[in-house]
Amino acid sequence: MPQPRVLSGMRPTGQLHLGNYLGALKNWVRLQESHRCFFCVVDWHALTTDYQDPSAIVGNIHEVVLDWLAAGIDPQRSTVFVQSDVPAHAELFLLLGMITPTPWLQRNPTFKEIQENLSDRDLNNFGFLGYPVLQAADILVYRADTVPVGVDQLPHLELAREIARRFNHFYGEVFPEPASLLTESAKLPGLDGRKMSKSYDNAIYLADDEETVRKKMARAVTDTRRQRRTDPGEPDDCPVFDLHRIFSTEETQAEMATACRTAAIGCFDCKARLCDHLWAEIGPIHARRQRFAGQPGRVAEILASGAEIARQEAAVTMARVREAMQLVR
Repeated sequence: MPQPRVLSGMRPTGQLHLGNYLGALKNWVRLQESHRCFFCVVDWHALTTDYQDPSAIVGNIHEVVLDWLAAGIDPQRSTVFVQSDVPAHAELFLLLGMITPTPWLQRNPTFKEIQENLSDRDLNNFGFLGYPVLQAADILVYRADTVPVGVDQLPHLELAREIARRFNHFYGEVFPEPASLLTESAKLPGLDGRKMSKSYDNAIYLADDEETVRKKMARAVTDTRRQRRTDPGEPDDCPVFDLHRIFSTEETQAEMATACRTAAIGCFDCKARLCDHLWAEIGPIHARRQRFAGQPGRVAEILASGAEIARQEAAVTMARVREAMQLVR
């Protein structure tokens, strides 16, 4: 039996942080063992919100792929490529757009949410309204069986499934309906206690060296009860302890929880213990990133090879699409 196919992608918005790693990338690495994986840097999606100044996109593609490779994405087992290197994405986007009812896009739950969050930008453009159709094209052009998503992304995938069903209803069975592959993401606070995010400037990046990680962690907020070294705290109310739960051993967690509640340890020492465990996991990732960054042209070679494979796979799909729609001359 052929391996089930997976398609997933990331927008090139810059270097990846721990939230990106735990929320998606770590799971991608595991999927390589059991699935035929297509991992795509979706640069056209970046244009839906950053069309006024796209100058950073090309450089960000390089940074994102470096982080993928460092985390363990293997171009020998997975197809790694850039969306715009495969024109079939745009062709299928156009054809699917012809059959997608406008109300389906207007009811997209994140449409107004993103507009409100990015109120400094004019997002009253067709590209932003229609990005779920482009997302569906990204998935369907590789005939993906499953798509790894978080719970908040399920409405997007359901729209892709609806578009696939509508196409198959009109023209015959061409596309599988992609199933969700739910990924659990641990609660990952940033250095200020809010969700880790580039926009909040509260992130630890996979590109950060150990000294940078320890300096950043030293300023991370902790339980507000601990105004003085002798004040006891409550680990359940401490963002730093949330990170202990993710990266530290159970033994260390128990030790730090007791020491916090009895004020036997200060926040600085607690953070230092966290950094020991944190760096044990991301240190090897950082080292691999440095090695790939020191090989000029390697990322370009990987993307060129991946794009060739992706174009071949997409061509098979588009031949079926054109035949089904009676567009073959």
